[in-house]
Amino acid sequence: MQKTVWYKAPEMIIALSALLISVVTAVVGIYSAYIDRSYARAAVWPRIEIYRSFNNGVFEYGVMNSGNGPALIQYAHVTYKGEPIQYWNQIPDIPDFVQSHLSTRILSSQNTIIPLSIGTEKAAGFVAVDSDIDIQLCYCSIYEECWLISRVNAAETVESCEISPEKSFLQ
Repeated sequence: MQKTVWYKAPEMIIALSALLISVVTAVVGIYSAYIDRSYARAAVWPRIEIYRSFNNGVFEYGVMNSGNGPALIQYAHVTYKGEPIQYWNQIPDIPDFVQSHLSTRILSSQNTIIPLSIGTEKAAGFVAVDSDIDIQLCYCSIYEECWLISRVNAAETVESCEISPEKSFLQ
């Protein structure tokens, strides 16, 4: 009787085939779970955009969430001539204005807030002041992925949204 090599035995070929199929199935399952998690994050990805508008004598700053999911705005940082301000009325000679709360709020997908609106005849004069104002927002997704955005609208990924209280915009 001739002895066959162990890996050529029919039962070993079947066992090794089953092992290979199990490993491939496990790899496919892990990759599928990774893709599912990526898809879930993308399905609720927020995308904040900051804009200004001057139309029909009304000057406005707007913040729009053009992403798929809610944006959890953690803080706003507004500067005037490089110095942090906490309230719009800290800008000298700002005309009468209407405001909405900007920081620490949730902005739903495809919604817009108008944090500042100037609708008086002095709104045209405020356009010149606009270049001295910088606005930054730090916001997170529901998966705690965070971004920092400014009026340039180039989102930068950050670990978390933290700011000192004296630099935080309060309105």
